Amino acid sequence: MPYLDAITGPAMGRRYPLENSQYILGRHPECDIVLESGSVSRQHARISKSGPSFVLEDLKSRNGSFVNGRLINEPTKLLEGDTIRICDIELNYHEESQSSALTANTANDGSALGIMIVEDDAETGSSTRSVTAKLDVRGSQYGIQLSASPEAKLSAILEIMKSLGKAVSLDAVLPKVLDTLFTIFIQADRGFIVLNDADGQLKPRWVKTRRADQEEMVRVSRTVLREVMQTKEAIISLDAGSDSRFELSQSVADFRIRSMIVAPLLDSEGEPIGAIQIDTVQQKGGFENKDLEILVGVANQAGIAIENAQLHERMVEQRLVQQDLELASQVQLAFLPKVAPKISGYSFFQYYNPAQQIGGDYFDYIELDKNRIAIVMADVVGHGVAAAMFMAKLSAEARFAFASIDDPRLALAALNDRITALGVEKFITMSVIVLDYVAHKVSIVIAGHMPPIMLTKDKQIVEPGSDVGGPPLGIMTDIPFDVFELELQPGESLTMYTDGIFEAPNAQGIQFSIDRVRQQVAASAGDIQDTGDQIVDRVKKHIVGCDQEDDMCLVIVGRDA
Repeated sequence: MPYLDAITGPAMGRRYPLENSQYILGRHPECDIVLESGSVSRQHARISKSGPSFVLEDLKSRNGSFVNGRLINEPTKLLEGDTIRICDIELNYHEESQSSALTANTANDGSALGIMIVEDDAETGSSTRSVTAKLDVRGSQYGIQLSASPEAKLSAILEIMKSLGKAVSLDAVLPKVLDTLFTIFIQADRGFIVLNDADGQLKPRWVKTRRADQEEMVRVSRTVLREVMQTKEAIISLDAGSDSRFELSQSVADFRIRSMIVAPLLDSEGEPIGAIQIDTVQQKGGFENKDLEILVGVANQAGIAIENAQLHERMVEQRLVQQDLELASQVQLAFLPKVAPKISGYSFFQYYNPAQQIGGDYFDYIELDKNRIAIVMADVVGHGVAAAMFMAKLSAEARFAFASIDDPRLALAALNDRITALGVEKFITMSVIVLDYVAHKVSIVIAGHMPPIMLTKDKQIVEPGSDVGGPPLGIMTDIPFDVFELELQPGESLTMYTDGIFEAPNAQGIQFSIDRVRQQVAASAGDIQDTGDQIVDRVKKHIVGCDQEDDMCLVIVGRDA
């Protein structure tokens, strides 16, 4: 019967038999397979039967569904061993035949008991012909103790290497390491792996004990682990209780550890990232010196596998962040005008390009009445996610203020009060042009922003509003703003821009400059589209070979000649 195995996430290790014709996977508790993650959509994907196989279909989820790392856009047939990734949760698909399937019953204590069929072997002679490894059985005060033969240890080591080579997540790597070590070291009572966290502190990541009653007794000796990691040397103690190296380690005494092996986990650069320890409370049949070499060999491979798993996890996290940023970019662009207004006798140009996927520059066209429109440009200090979130709030507040208050001075003052009241330690520069396109009159109000560059009918460059500018928004309340008014003549234009345009540096650190913006406006001879295209093209050529350091926004409005 086909089934899914959860290999990462809260349900790691859980198996989902695929007995029905279809299953809905998602965050909603009524889904057939519930995936507990905040980034998973309520109904994220569907697995449905198609002939003898199953197919996976994404249900228009927010973050998409992946098969073997590939984003699927249509129903995709699942093959044996395929890995399904839904956000940060991974599941393996398997097609298990009925003849090889084992059914599990549940014992009174909740453990799984496999149902097995016992058959007599065919009489082909000595049974030892098929034996490749033997275990010596020796009595001890704990009853029966097993000692793995060299052949069994070699087989187990090969198995752990194979498992480590396939593992791509820490939750898959660490338990496999300990499980196989318990196969190699039959005398081990407990084992654990600790790793350095982001702050350099040792944190237990996986623990395994031989008996359930030992689980509450697990304590870790930081002294021993730190010594092993600092010296990059593995140690073995055949009598830890009397070993002077551990006389200050209370956990060794409390747990009554008799014998222990500790090995550092090193990354590909030979730097310690953690440690692995196995120990026993048995007085007889403990570890031997040759066991140290075995654990060191396993630790060397495990260290590389853990580093690779950490890199994989970071890549998955980065991929999720990238998906969120792409979605945020789409949301932010939805706040900005897609096309310029269509007003008879007027031409517009607009350009917006954030330094990162999302930015803090903002522009908008706000219809005030049948004759007037407000052209708004603003720059939230900084860029990135925080600036973009603040910009989204500004967009809503600006539309409300200028649409509800007729006087642009009072509208800007009201907007400033609302932004300041948010208590966010960021300020906003803003420039607003209110255009009466019937009377051809312009009102300009400014809050800490550059005044627009005006090309007059006689091809002169002036900057109206430079004398009436007020402070940026968000610094203090009850600020009065002044207005500059003019009549826009045929052939005249107003160019609005943010500092990402004129402060753009080249490889030598030389900024593009406001003077170059002015010169380009003057050279365009009043052609609005050409003016905008030339400014953008010159800025791009100026910073060629350099990263864009700040968001860029450019809006031009001009009266046709």
